[in-house]
Amino acid sequence: MASYENVTNIITNELSATLSNINHNDVENLIDEINKAEKVFFVGVGRVLLSLKSIAKRLAHLGVKTYVVGQTTEPAITDKDLLIVGSGSGETAFPLIIAKKAKQFNASVAHIGTNPNSSMSEYTDSFVRIPTNSKLNNPEEVHSEQPMKSLFEQSLLLLGDAIALMMVKERNIEIESLWEYHANLE
Repeated sequence: MASYENVTNIITNELSATLSNINHNDVENLIDEINKAEKVFFVGVGRVLLSLKSIAKRLAHLGVKTYVVGQTTEPAITDKDLLIVGSGSGETAFPLIIAKKAKQFNASVAHIGTNPNSSMSEYTDSFVRIPTNSKLNNPEEVHSEQPMKSLFEQSLLLLGDAIALMMVKERNIEIESLWEYHANLE
């Protein structure tokens, strides 16, 4: 049986290798797009969607108007808005359909995934590559011992937290002031 210490070392080493190999210029471009947008929408499926919901919540704490596609109070997307698509492969049907639809309304689309040459590239204005193992088996991909796409989903969540912290520092936000945006009906 593997020890807790052993598997946590595996996970943190994989995360460190992955996060350190994300192109910082691509991340800065995504932050610029978030800052320009009136509203930021998120779409993904499965555990990727769970990571995106966490990112949307954290950005809402920073005062960004965020919406998850399909939520009951989702407003219309416009040409002043940004859709952030999370899809490792860039081939998942639902996010592809939503990205295509967003482009019909002239919204900007950013894709966070593993494959810059996926079908999603037809609809995206910007791309942030998380270099985790994919079906392509590129040599620069970080191999993972974790089940399925756990490393991508974890890296996506931490990328979102890195983006939030970069925005906090860029805007000189005092961390304590963020509580005014935190849910208070708990």
